[in-house]
Formats: sequence, structure tokens, C-alpha cells
Amino acid sequence: MTIKAFDFIENSVRRFKIIIWIILNYYRFKHLGVRSYIYNSTRVSGHKNIYIGNRTGLSEFAWLMVDTSVNTTPQLVIGDDVYIGRLLHLVCFDEIIIENSVLIADKVYISDNLHDYHDILKPIKEQPIIVKNKVRIGSGSWIGENVSIIGANVGKNSVIAAHSVVTKDIPDYCVAAGIPAKIIKRYDFDRAEWIKVD
Repeated sequence: MTIKAFDFIENSVRRFKIIIWIILNYYRFKHLGVRSYIYNSTRVSGHKNIYIGNRTGLSEFAWLMVDTSVNTTPQLVIGDDVYIGRLLHLVCFDEIIIENSVLIADKVYISDNLHDYHDILKPIKEQPIIVKNKVRIGSGSWIGENVSIIGANVGKNSVIAAHSVVTKDIPDYCVAAGIPAKIIKRYDFDRAEWIKVD
């Protein structure tokens, strides 16, 4: 058997598995768009509160968790043409919206909440969840590898550099990096170029 024939068979089996998964899971989600796929290694809870647009892909070993213990109607919305890399960890207690055409690299953490830690007599894991802020990731943005976004928004067509921790809103057309993430570049429309921020 040639390498091309083997690749064709392997790709066909992969596509068949994706199709079977979509058929079995279509009605479990609030919405699962056309030509969207989620690998069967993805862990999902709260299907009925998850909307996934068209042509969107979640890679292997992602974990989407939508919890109704704080808010009875939380929502996770992932738009059209979104690509999400491997090992995404997303925790939603209120609202997380990922707009269209967002690129998310591997090993990214996104959440709208924190563990409370004010009572020093209790272990943190036994303290309540605090919803920090709703999260919105703007269309056309790029979230780099190992980024954490906690209760903050990322503007459209913005870039979050790898290994950054976003805890405050990043506006449209910005590049942010660091822990905590700070703006290091902005797009200047008058000059039609990215300008470094001091």
C-alpha cells in the first residue's frame, strides 16, 4: 500500500468518526453549526447552554465546562470560522462569547470566574465561586499558546502573546503581552502600521 493510499484511508476514517460524532451529538447542544467539529476526546458539560457556529473546530482534549450552579442560564457562544487548538480549558458560570474568525492556540485557559479565598479558615476549594466578569473575545483576534484569560475582554483583531495572563480588557487592534498582559503595540490607522507602545 502506498503512502498516499494510507493517508487517504486515515483521513477518511477521521472524517467518518467526526460525522458519527456530529450525528450523535447534534441535538445535545443549543446549536451545533454546519461543518463544525469537536473531537470525541473533548470533554463537554452543559451542552444545552453551548452555541457553536458554522465551520468551527475544536481540537483534541479540549474541556468545555458550563456550570449552572451560580447562574441558571449561563451561555457559551463560539462563533463561525473559529479554530481552537488542543487542550483548551474553558470554564463558564455566566457568559463567554468567542466571536467569528478567532484563532486560539494550544493550552489556553478562558474563564469568567475565580475561586473565593477571603475566608482563611477554609480551604480555597471549599469556598464559593465568584463570577468576575463576562468574557468576550473579539472577531479576528489571535490568542497565543498558554494564554490565560480571566474575566476580561479581548478586542477585535487583537493579539495576545504566548504565556500572557489577561485580567483587564484589551481594546481592538492591540498586541498585548506579559503577566499581567499589557499593551505593547497598537494599530495606527492614519499611518497604516503597528506602533510600539512605551
